[in-house]
This record gives sequence, C-alpha cells and structure tokens, in this order.
Amino acid sequence: MTVDDRFVRDFRDSREEPLGIRNEIITGPVSDWATDFSHLEPEWAADPYPIQDDLRERCPIAHTERFGGGWLPTRYEDVAAIAYDTEHFSSRAIIMSNYRPPRDIAPVGAVPPISSDPPFHHDARKLLLPAFTKKEVAKREEAARAFCHSLIDGFEGAEIVDAARDYAQHIPMRVIADMLGFPPEDGPRFREFVEHALEGVNLPPEERMAHMGELFDYLLEQIRDHVANPRDDLTTYLIEAELYGRKLDPSHVAGTMALLLIAGIDTTWSAIGASLWHLAKTPADRERLVAEPALLPTAMEEFLRAYAPVTMARLVKEDMHWRGVDMRADDWVLLSFPAANRDPAQFDRADEVIIDREINRHAAFGLGIHRCVGSHLARMELRVALEVWLERVPVFGLADPSEVTWAPGQVRGPRTLPLRIG
Repeated sequence: MTVDDRFVRDFRDSREEPLGIRNEIITGPVSDWATDFSHLEPEWAADPYPIQDDLRERCPIAHTERFGGGWLPTRYEDVAAIAYDTEHFSSRAIIMSNYRPPRDIAPVGAVPPISSDPPFHHDARKLLLPAFTKKEVAKREEAARAFCHSLIDGFEGAEIVDAARDYAQHIPMRVIADMLGFPPEDGPRFREFVEHALEGVNLPPEERMAHMGELFDYLLEQIRDHVANPRDDLTTYLIEAELYGRKLDPSHVAGTMALLLIAGIDTTWSAIGASLWHLAKTPADRERLVAEPALLPTAMEEFLRAYAPVTMARLVKEDMHWRGVDMRADDWVLLSFPAANRDPAQFDRADEVIIDREINRHAAFGLGIHRCVGSHLARMELRVALEVWLERVPVFGLADPSEVTWAPGQVRGPRTLPLRIG
C-alpha cells in the first residue's frame, strides 16, 4: 500500500457505521445543579464558578440524568484522581454528549491521542511531541507577533472593538493553519468547525453528524492536496509518519488533524479572550502589567488557573462504587479543571485573581497522561497576544459588560467581548 492509496477513497466509506448508544436529548432549566447539572445551559456559560463552589460544599460529586447519565466532581483531589486513573475511566469519548461510541473504538478512539487509552495512547502521543517542543514553538513566535500587530493595525480609528472576534480568535487560527499547512483564508470555516464540534452537543443527531461530515470532508481535501504536494508541515508529517512499522491508518491521520484544529484553536482563543476580559474589568491589574511587563508570565499562569477554558470527559468502564457514589458502566464523568483550579483546599484565596501568585500548580492544561501536548504553544500564543495588546492598547475597558457573551460547553471563553479602546 502506498501513501496515495490510503486516501484515494474516502476512508469513511470502508467503515461500518459504529453502533454506539444514543440517548434522549434533554434541555431546559436546571432544577438542581446537584442532581440535574448541564454545562450547556446559559447560567453555566455566563458564570459557572458560584455553581461549582456551591457543589463543592454540598455535593462534591454531582449527578445528572441528562446526556444519558453523568457525574461532575468539583474537588481538585477527585478530578486529579480520575484524570490519572486509566484503569477505571476511558477516554474513548472526551466530549460529554448524547452519544457514546462503541467500546471497540478503544484504545484508539476517533481523535487520537486525546481519545486514546493505554497502551496505544503513549505511542500516538509520542508522534506529536517533536512538533510541540519549546524549541519548535519558539520558531513560530516572530510570525505570531507580527500577525498580532497586523490585527491591531486594523483597529485604527475604532473606539470599540470586539476583542474576541477581531483579535483573540484569529491568533490560534493563523498559528494552527500555518502548522498544518492549511490556507489561512479558511479561518472562518475553522470557527464553524469549532462551534459545531464543541457547542452543538444538543443538536439533533443527523445535524450533528452532518457538521462532523463537513469537518472531515475538509480534512480529507487538505490531506489529498498534501499527498499530491508534500511540504514541510504537520499534515505531511502525519501522512508520512509510521507507528508499529506501518503508515498511520487514514482515520488516525484525519482524527489527529481534527484534534489539532479544534483543540488548538478554541482553547487558546478562549484563554486570550478571558485574560483580556479580566484586564478590561480590573484596571489595577491592567495598569500594573503595563508598568511591569516582566510580570506577565506569572500573571498568565494565574489567568490560566482562574479562567481555565477546558473541561474534559471520561466514560466509566464498569459499574463501581467510587468515593461515595455508585457509578454505572458508560456513565459520563465531566472533568472540570476550572472547578479543580478554584478549590480552596488546593489554592490559597482560590476565588481571587492574584497576578503575582508565586505558587501556582494549576490544572489548566489537564492532568495525567492526557495533559495538553500543545501547552508550550498555547503559552507562547497567550503571552505574545497579551504582550502586543498591552504594548499597543495600554488603556482599555469593557464597553458594556452586559454585551459580553461566553461559549457554552466544555471549552469556555468569551465569544463576544466589546472593549472601548478609543
């Protein structure tokens, strides 16, 4: 089999439709967050922290019958224990939804390595490590910085800009497009892919499947272009990569590209936006960082702790009694790293944003074997985005706090962020 042969046909055509489990879609107001939680409701998107704090006190492992049944631990020690426990919890699906893929999709999963279980996970993750070292990431900083400046150049004459739509979202889109060798003008399509994948969980199944089909249609188009025209980028690297002495399966190549595109964009976009939101509403912190730019790396870690964008999911492997609750096989477990990061048992003054916090072992990039492979890249993008913004726009504030909106689902960040810069 040659490289070309793998992608001549659509790899999806040769696979049998997986017989997973679908459940009833339940939406609407939450009756009690301890017994009926949903991370997709507006109250959660707007401000999940009081909800998490309340649960941590009265019901530290909350339950819901939505999504076919699931659990929400809010203490750091519980989140960490599950993240490290691959014996009892599977990563074969990491987006809590109304569909559970069949068990035989493990240990690879649909979007390796984040959807992979041991032992396959280790080898699939190892393939990606060379592209995300500090040394490799540093090579991208100059271009990222220039792009940030070009975005702010576009603000000329404006008194109010949307820092989420006009700035934050574009930075990881451009960086990931460059890494994968995708056309940078496809940015608007990337945004659609992200929103459909992460925010469209409660859409009807046929609509959700159609959106995922559009994503993989696009990825297959890019793969075929790279097969015909190889270049020095991550897509060609994955096409040519080998595991266990053979080229990767087409589904592995496309699945990993989907992971890099979706996760690589939304997480960083959300972190940049949340950091700018905090500075816009906290003049003392903004003024201090303008006056003390060397403090920014420390402040960044605090923004990542306090406004951690990412929540992951696991599936319970077998029925079990776990820390006081009876979990059933295939129950979801929502790993809220944001809740863990605000646990007062783990962090002093956990509910405060302290930009010179010295000890800060936060979990914004996850815990355990699935800790974010792109953390160096995300940190570089966040630092450069904030450095350039504070240099070019040292004075700014919220134009109208009520106009700020936040993404629902497992990656939370500002979707609209109108800032007054004039």
